[in-house]
Amino acid sequence: MGAGASGMAFVDALIEQSSADVIMVDRRHRPGGHWHDAYPFVRLHQPAACYGVSSTDLGADRIDALGNNAGMYELSSAAQICSYFAEVMDRVLLPSGQVRFLPMSEYRLTEAGEHVVTSSLDGEEVEIIVRRKVVDATYIEPTIPSTHEPAFDIDPGAVVIPPNDLVKLRTSPAGFTVLGAGKTAMDTCTWLLENGVDQDSITWIRSRDVWSINRAWTQPLDLAESRARFNAAWLEAAAVSRTGTEMALKLEEMGIFLRLDRDVVPTAFRGATISETEVEGLRTIANVVRAGRVRRVRDGRVDLVDGSIDLPTDQVFVDCTASGLRTLDVRRVFEPDRITLQYVTPGFACWSAAILAVVEANVEDDATKEHLALPVVYTGDVDDLLSFTRDYLVSAQRRSEVADVRSWSGRTRLNPARGLRERLSDPQVAGPLDTAREWLAPAMKNIEERVGPAKDLV
Repeated sequence: MGAGASGMAFVDALIEQSSADVIMVDRRHRPGGHWHDAYPFVRLHQPAACYGVSSTDLGADRIDALGNNAGMYELSSAAQICSYFAEVMDRVLLPSGQVRFLPMSEYRLTEAGEHVVTSSLDGEEVEIIVRRKVVDATYIEPTIPSTHEPAFDIDPGAVVIPPNDLVKLRTSPAGFTVLGAGKTAMDTCTWLLENGVDQDSITWIRSRDVWSINRAWTQPLDLAESRARFNAAWLEAAAVSRTGTEMALKLEEMGIFLRLDRDVVPTAFRGATISETEVEGLRTIANVVRAGRVRRVRDGRVDLVDGSIDLPTDQVFVDCTASGLRTLDVRRVFEPDRITLQYVTPGFACWSAAILAVVEANVEDDATKEHLALPVVYTGDVDDLLSFTRDYLVSAQRRSEVADVRSWSGRTRLNPARGLRERLSDPQVAGPLDTAREWLAPAMKNIEERVGPAKDLV
């Protein structure tokens, strides 16, 4: 169920590791999931070198020379990602003989327990005989601006658009009001500034401030020492912090976490990455409103939980309030007749999904599989950083003890630490790796004292 990034990464790894027979079903016309509905100026938040499927490179592993991402590995656009996944389907998955793809189709489980797929084009129904499992690759699908329903009222005459429609404007408004606090809002404000909009013409309504990760610390390949330093610093912060907020402040002190307003301590964290250059640009926007969530948008006025603000009429409101990574209920990944793909590595949906495929192909019983796949849940609350870190560290350690999984993780292009193994003799890599090993036990001890031990869902 689903041929987005997670579904594609899972199936690609599964057929490489096994002789599985796979039927992929997706309501869209081609693979790519939510990227088909993304705003046109969006870019990956992580290097293309570690995104997609394990078998096929995305991009050319180039380091950007210009722009906000200068000095870091390239970030693919939505169009490039959709084209990439279509190519993977046509040149890797289908030719394998192990995969069949049913686009423009909806899956449902009937009351009689039948697995039925219905074509959205002609209504034809096909029953699928599931020999092994149904794999839900839609559970962590993000909520994005162009497809979500705003949670506030909009008066007639008020112009409220998703970021997608900014590129379609043909007249100059009196100004832009950006609604939302997350990465989509940051991308939108950055795009407006890059395209010549005066910062004083931008009003930014943020219900709360968020922590972001400095992208310079998350680079693979020739810049892999940044990942080694990231891991060491993260473990040190986890070892000495009493709360998630304290850990975030420690990570900021080390240069890993970034915030937009130096006078406001953020309360949110969803794992987004950003460059220091982007942050510098966003800090030029002075018209920031913090009065809670939006309740009603009028032409020239916005009602908020904690008050109202007046604005010039003929304002374009850009709705960036979709939550992106949704706060999900924790559920088992591996069940007797079902796999629910979730994050088991922080921030890397493709790597997580592929890991789960390798576990499925190489481990026999579901209880052991689940033991290796503790979900890492983004609650959005920075105070959950300690439990978030605990769950990843525990399941990562467990997977490292399974030879087949450890071997695959070490060689896949999806591993964000890609390139570290080839540089183990480099002091810039070896030093941080040694430091990380020294901080691992103290970090786990501190986390368990603060938030308790990890619990399996079996």
